[in-house]
Amino acid sequence: MKRPAESAPSISAAVVAGILAAATVLGVGQVIAAVIDPEAAPFFALGGWVVDHTPHTLKDSAIRRFGSNDKLALFLSMSGVMLVGAALIGILERRRPLGSGLLVGFAALVVVAALQRPTVTLWFAAPTALGAVAGVAALRLLRRRAPSRSVVRSTPPERAGAHRRAAPGTGQAGSGPTRRGFLALTAGVGAFALGTAAAGQWIGGRLRDVVADRARFPLPRTAPVAAASELPVRGLTEFVTPNDRFYRVDTALRVPTLRSTDWRLRIHGMVDRELDLDFDDLRARTAVARMITLTCVSNEVGGDLAGTAIWTGYPLADLLAEAGVRPGADLLLSRSVDGFTAGTPVSAVTDGRDALLAVGMNGSPLPIEHGYPARLVVPGLYGYVSATKWVVDLELTRFDRAGAYWTDRGWAALAPIKTASRIDVPAAFATVPAGRVVVAGVAWAQRLGIDRVEVQIDENPWQQAELGTEYSVDTWRQWSWWWDAAPGTHTLRVRAVDRAGAVQTDARARPFPDGSTGWHNRVVTVR
Repeated sequence: MKRPAESAPSISAAVVAGILAAATVLGVGQVIAAVIDPEAAPFFALGGWVVDHTPHTLKDSAIRRFGSNDKLALFLSMSGVMLVGAALIGILERRRPLGSGLLVGFAALVVVAALQRPTVTLWFAAPTALGAVAGVAALRLLRRRAPSRSVVRSTPPERAGAHRRAAPGTGQAGSGPTRRGFLALTAGVGAFALGTAAAGQWIGGRLRDVVADRARFPLPRTAPVAAASELPVRGLTEFVTPNDRFYRVDTALRVPTLRSTDWRLRIHGMVDRELDLDFDDLRARTAVARMITLTCVSNEVGGDLAGTAIWTGYPLADLLAEAGVRPGADLLLSRSVDGFTAGTPVSAVTDGRDALLAVGMNGSPLPIEHGYPARLVVPGLYGYVSATKWVVDLELTRFDRAGAYWTDRGWAALAPIKTASRIDVPAAFATVPAGRVVVAGVAWAQRLGIDRVEVQIDENPWQQAELGTEYSVDTWRQWSWWWDAAPGTHTLRVRAVDRAGAVQTDARARPFPDGSTGWHNRVVTVR
């Protein structure tokens, strides 16, 4: 005789159970983290660990491929991996509690990751730990209530009658899970997971209503900023980059939500007197507005990870002078509210350049994703050593005593922005009509200024382009050149020459460890 083996959920039901259990972990973790610290939520704790431990080559590749959408790409990748892992958990739970054990093991790893965050407290373990408890409970409940698929085995004759009276897939007659009941349960667990996640977002928003705070933020008054002139070329990069198109590259998977009323800036370390400033203290000081170009060190040759904005803020040199920098201090170590650090040479803050504690961007308070309520802006240095967002701490120290986030990972400690030029028009692989064609773009050599820009067609002699008006040595400069284009496929190249007479190098170098180099080129077809 044959008898049913021990019942087990179908593969599809097991996969659904695993995914809903994982969603429960994330949802419960999210709502608990909303009260403790949003950075402690399982998803963000794990994502932060991934970012911190990803080799620079992979980070460069992601930024090169996705630009400012690198975090979205990471979120989607993590979500895909989590779905696969959740499905595996459900499948392993079909006959034995192996899936529960795997879920607990994954949760333990996330707890370890959470406890490595820069702003960690022991409470950071709570969201994932309690989420895992809820996830295991959901997994086991779904496992018991899932419709079963029996495996036929031999049955002793004396027990055959009992099995004939039993309901299919159960050990007792007339009972057993139904598909309708399982669907109702999955809907309930799914609603619980989504509800807790939404509640976490709502509670976090209510506790840290930074959007409303930013709307009320009074931007300090400053002297008017001179308008920049634009070359009249369609498709040429705007001189001033709108806030919503300004590049964003940072390590924050979740944008920190720091209200101006909670913000304080501590200046300490090798100083004569420690300062602890809030916005009332800042507003008693004189603010300025300056046009400054920022560039990310991950910008590839010809890339768009650069932008120019009018930054409103308070001169950093004045704040350091109030604190009194002691002899020997050569490093300004800045810290973000989420624990990120950057190391800026003290000389770059005190040599007369417009280094700012910025609170405004293009006439409005800083966008939240660009550092609201306060960030650093230091012209002439790549952002990873000079542009800390959501800044709350400035420590005067020495390079031989302290490191920062990216320099600890092998990037150069001193990071002056290298001379660069870019072709914006015509577009890459464009087809243009024969005759007069405009070639145009931007170039920058910060702290020195652009002396000239030259364009080459194929292997012909270099031709000098017309330069737009120079705003300052801390901004990029537009350029254009008219080309008598002949039919065929052509390669266009551009190079810049700085005010000291140095020609931009043609040697190609990737961003690591101190910025890319090389001439930008574009291939176009003329018909």
